[in-house]
Amino acid sequence: MSADTSSGQTPVAIWWSLWKNSFGYALIFPALFVILGLNLYPTIEGIVTSFTNQSLINPGESAWVGLENYAKLLKDPVFQIALWHSLELTFSAVVLQVLLGLVLAHLLIQKVPGIHFFRSVAMITWVLPIIASVVVFRFMTLPNYGLINILLAEVGAGQLARNWFGDERSAFPLILIMHLWRNVPFYAIAFMAAMQAISADLYEAARIDGAGEWRQFWFITLPNLRYIVLVMVVLHVTFTFNNFDFVFLSTGGGPVNATEVLPTYIYKQAWNGYALGYASAGGVIMLVILVLLVMICNRFIKGLSEQ
Repeated sequence: MSADTSSGQTPVAIWWSLWKNSFGYALIFPALFVILGLNLYPTIEGIVTSFTNQSLINPGESAWVGLENYAKLLKDPVFQIALWHSLELTFSAVVLQVLLGLVLAHLLIQKVPGIHFFRSVAMITWVLPIIASVVVFRFMTLPNYGLINILLAEVGAGQLARNWFGDERSAFPLILIMHLWRNVPFYAIAFMAAMQAISADLYEAARIDGAGEWRQFWFITLPNLRYIVLVMVVLHVTFTFNNFDFVFLSTGGGPVNATEVLPTYIYKQAWNGYALGYASAGGVIMLVILVLLVMICNRFIKGLSEQ
């Protein structure tokens, strides 16, 4: 008797087993192919382009320049300003969004009359298109007819009125406020959903042991939120560092580079300066920094959860 017959594995059975085991891979291959085509290929092409002097003026011709684009970038004072602004905005926005999101989630989880209405209203700022949010803020901060300046004049503080997006001192804080205004409700709803999944028995046991509200939050609520906090931080570090819309639509990076961030800087180098190779080098630096930021956030949150 042959080995195949003794083990019960006929050629037909072997092929059928292989088909069953590979069927799942065959189903995901089209989606995987599209993802790799839309993400991996442009990334590799961008990295290669960053080592050339390719220009949009004559895109068919380019020469290999090695690390020249990177050297020029690191010496460019505007690039340094944009890099600092991107890091400052990302850190400030994500930290404040987590803190304010926790506060708002604690308020929205309370069992009071009409709380479902407030939960629905809280999400309005997040579901609005970014362009609509920017238009609202620009109208509120108009020099002569903006709500903020009108209110300042009404309370006798008219000397504080200004063109808020046109002032170097107030433009960047307004960009930060727009990020908070849009994203804090999203954090709050995510945190509230995670809070509702925490067993009430844990809080009951803590109260019996004499733990107050703060100790309950610190030792029960916060540890049970560590995974959703990690997800939200990683996602919004990526979103904020890459965000182009708020700055470009509100100030365009001005006034006098006061709100310039890496996405707007790279956009200007590529589409205004036509220096595609130079802009690609900036994109590669952004990619490296973003990977490092995500790794740092991941390690930091894991360290907190272990404690």
